This record gives sequence, structure tokens and C-alpha cells, in this order.
Amino acid sequence: MSSMRKEILEAGRTWSTLTIYGRFEHAIAFILTVLIAIVVVSATWYLATAVIELIVVGEVNPANQGAFQRIFGMILIVLIALEFEHSLLVVLARHESIVRLRTVIVVAMLAMVRKFIVLDLHSIPTDELLALSAAILALGIVHWLVRDQDRRQEQQQRQANSVSSIG
Repeated sequence: MSSMRKEILEAGRTWSTLTIYGRFEHAIAFILTVLIAIVVVSATWYLATAVIELIVVGEVNPANQGAFQRIFGMILIVLIALEFEHSLLVVLARHESIVRLRTVIVVAMLAMVRKFIVLDLHSIPTDELLALSAAILALGIVHWLVRDQDRRQEQQQRQANSVSSIG
């Protein structure tokens, strides 16, 4: 049996065990996954045409900082969309909650990194730059705290599993 057929059968079995709200959440996650896939494909197409256009026009020059900022900004948009889509696929596959704090933090950090890349440092006021820096620092601290908490929970789960398998 093909892996695709197995996945479809597994999805059917899972669907039958879900509550009405679980089915609603699952259906919305599926729709969002399809829509984000369309966004990823179109953003990647736009990125590819922009890169080809830069090559044809001859603007691919390390001295042309603006062109590189635009390209890297577009690449990060694709990465942000992929991270969103990945989190939705995890929801569909593992039947977890829609809101995953770590994913939200990672997406916010990617968006901030994108902002720093496309930022024109000559035109931004110092207080705005400090505020953006504080925001990315705060997101980094929260990510570290969430990751540390997840590690402790995984370690406790492993210990509980090893104790239950021994007894």
C-alpha cells in the first residue's frame, strides 16, 4: 500500500474520533495549509522572477545594497510562510492545539530579522531602532525560556516513561 493511501486512511480514522470542534479546527487548519501553500508558491515565483530580472538587468552587484535587501527580504517572506505552513501541518498530523507558542515566537523573530534586513539605517530614527532591538531581544529571551521549559517537560516525560516501563 502506498504511503499516500496510508495517510488518507489514517486521516479518515482520526477524523471519525474527533469532536465537532476538533473537526472544525482540523478543517480550518487544512484550508489554511492550502492557502499558505498557494502563497508560498506565488512568493517563490515572484522571488525567482525578481532574481532573474536582477541578473538580466545587471543589478546583481555587491555594491547594490538595495537589490540584496529586496532579495533577502523576499526570501524571508517565503521562510515565514513556510514556518506557518509547517506549524499547521504539525497540527494536522499530531492533532495538537492550533496555537503553538514556540512557532509564533519563531515567526515573530523571522519577521523582525526581515525588518532589520530591509531597514534603511540612514532614514530610521534612533528611538525606533532601539525599540526594534528591544523587541527582538525580548523575543529571543521568551524563545529561550519556552525552549528551556519544553526541554524540562520532555525530560520529565522520558523519566516517567522509563519508570512506567520498569514497573
